This record gives sequence, C-alpha cells and structure tokens, in this order.
Amino acid sequence: MTNALEKMLADRDWILADGATGTNLFNMGLMSGDAPELWNEQHPEKIKTLYKSAVDAGSDLFLTNSFGGNASRLKLHDAQDRAFDLSRMAAEIGRDVADSAGRTIIVAGSVGPTGDIMEPVGTLSHSDAVEMFHEQAEGLKAGGVDVLWLETISAPEEYLAAAEAFKLADMPWVGTMSFDTAGRTMMGMTSAAMAEMVDTIENSPLAYGANCGTGASDLLRTVLGFAATENTTPIIAKGNAGIPKYVDGHIHYDGTPELMGQYACLARDCGAKIIGGCCGTMPEHLSAMRAALESAAKADVPSLDQITGALGPFSSTGDGTEADAPVARQTRRRRRES
Repeated sequence: MTNALEKMLADRDWILADGATGTNLFNMGLMSGDAPELWNEQHPEKIKTLYKSAVDAGSDLFLTNSFGGNASRLKLHDAQDRAFDLSRMAAEIGRDVADSAGRTIIVAGSVGPTGDIMEPVGTLSHSDAVEMFHEQAEGLKAGGVDVLWLETISAPEEYLAAAEAFKLADMPWVGTMSFDTAGRTMMGMTSAAMAEMVDTIENSPLAYGANCGTGASDLLRTVLGFAATENTTPIIAKGNAGIPKYVDGHIHYDGTPELMGQYACLARDCGAKIIGGCCGTMPEHLSAMRAALESAAKADVPSLDQITGALGPFSSTGDGTEADAPVARQTRRRRRES
C-alpha cells in the first residue's frame, strides 16, 4: 500500500513542510529548560495551535512536538518512562488537526537525537539506541502519524540505529542531518557521505536531507552537494530563518518572510522536493514561502554566488567535500551482520 507521503511525493513537484517548533512554543510561554513534550499533556490546546498555524500558513506537512521525546532526553526531566505516551499524545493532537484541515496534510512524527554519543567514542550502544528509537516510533505510530521524521542527527551510527528501529515499527520514514561544522555534521559527515549512506541503507528513507545548521546559504550549499551525487532519493531542505541574534534578552532570527520566500525557491531550484524552515521560522515565513513557490516558475540550478547574493554569505569557505578539506574524525561503526 502506498503511504500518504509517498503518494504526495509522486503527485507534487514540491511539498511545503512546517517551520520551527521551539521558537513558536517559546513565544507561547515555554521557558528555557522546560521539556516541550510535556506540553502535549499539560497544554494540548497550545500544541494544537502550533500545528494549525502551520497548516493555515500553507504547509502540506507538519512535524509533531516530539523532538526530544526519547527516554534519554526525557530523563533530564524525570520522564524517561513516558516516551511512548508523550509521543502518542503529540501524534494524536496532530492527527486531529490534519483530519479537520479540509485538504491532505501529512503528520510527520518528529524524532530527534538521543543526546548521547554512541560507541566507540561515547557510551550509547547500538542496541540501546535502537530500543529508544523503537519505543518512540511505536508511540508516534499509535497516535496516528503518517511518517516518522528523523532530524538534526550528527552521527551516521545514530541515523542507522533509527533506521533499524523504524523497520521494527514497520513505519515509513525520512531523515535529515545537521551540517553545522564547516559543511559537515558535528561528527564529520559530509553531504556526499550521507547520500552514499542513504543509497545503501537496508531500510531506506522516503526522503533525506538537511535541517537546521547555520544559515540558509550553508544549507543550500549542502543541498547542492546531495544533488550532485547519483542518489535519486527526494531531498529535504529545512533551513533556519536567517542567523540568530540576541536582542532584548531573547534570541531572534533575522530572516524576513521575503528572504525565506527566496530561500524556498532557491531550495527547489537546487533540487529539494520537501522544503520547510527550522529555527526561527514562523507562520508569516511559511506564508511567504508558499506564495513564492506558487508564483515563481522553477529556474536553473543557482550558482553559489546567486545563493549568497540572495541569502547572505556562507559561514565557511567550503562544504567539507572539496579535495583539500581537512579529514574529519571517522566515527562510522561497521554494520552488524544481519
């Protein structure tokens, strides 16, 4: 049976995802250090407002409020035994919003990193990571998500553990990594290496790509890196709304709705099919992105100069894939025999 996202990918030239979760919840009163996932139980009406704001702004897909909903992250709030239930609640609220939208809306179950470093560098074993991801995936599945959405991953080992867990849950999935260290993930992964990994993974995702990171320019350079490979899996671009700045005691992102509209079109022209925003992206940004994508015809692949001319300079001189790039520490573990 074809799942909802797979069908939308086949029918559409582009799909507009949602914006920020944390930024929007902070504006609703979430305090620094609080667990957003607890709001699924404590303030479900605010989570419903978050989801509905993305749908009303034109998003075809939104992520659930479950980014930190695994046992390891919830342990910081003495809620490690609630990973399944809190993820289920996040999904149930989302299912209600999507089913009443009057058009097809994809509910994507957000799954973030465990927050631990995997062996052999750290202490988190492969089996423990799979168990944590599986528990959360089952909660999101029980709540009615259409697809699982792995995001902000840095280590290939963690990406592979999630893929194994999602297979156990028998759920379709997509997965993005965050390229925030001179064009690489924190653990040294390049865009080319990620494309190769996705192309060979047993339980392959429906789409892959990049989210968060530094600025929108850097993210699109990474998207170009994906597009330059032989991997034909649809690409995701979910960039931040500009650069964070500390103003009057709060973090603000300087990306305007107009800039995010330009970003959305450039992301599509770079090769992305699922396009959204990450940190700082508000409903007004999403509305501008939708309008821009609907009004501007697809153009040729932009040059790096065109990207920086529209969105601002890159944060590093290279994307980590160039021939003279420094060799990053390798953390990939050998895949276990099945």
